[in-house]
Amino acid sequence: MHTVTYGSGTPEDPWKLKTPSQTSEYLAWRDESEKPGKLVVQVGSTKLSYQLRCIGDLHAMLKKHRDWMPLGTADEGKSAAEGTVEAWARSESNPVGGYYGLRKGYRGRFANYVPPVLELLGLAEVEHGARNNRMRAIAG
Repeated sequence: MHTVTYGSGTPEDPWKLKTPSQTSEYLAWRDESEKPGKLVVQVGSTKLSYQLRCIGDLHAMLKKHRDWMPLGTADEGKSAAEGTVEAWARSESNPVGGYYGLRKGYRGRFANYVPPVLELLGLAEVEHGARNNRMRAIAG
């Protein structure tokens, strides 16, 4: 089960989430003030941002996949294992034709920060073990 203490997902009232392994806390919110809209993640003083459409796109891909999918979290400079959520989020065959991440050098770790948002929104189940976690879609 996800851990969220407060928040409505706005910049003024962000979600307070934990990574799938439950080892790190972070803030996340929707920022629709620019096009494309962003999902902003703040880990300490570091901000990452992903195209906001990643939420719906990831849910649609997982529904089509119809099974658990490994997360495969990796930094941008490291390769992502094939068949993982992280690899999909960088693939030229995904709906945006590449990285969902918007800030060069900080486009990785998608599978660490976006799945808990889908879990919070009731769109996915996410495992919370120490490592090798997976996720799957919840119909919706």
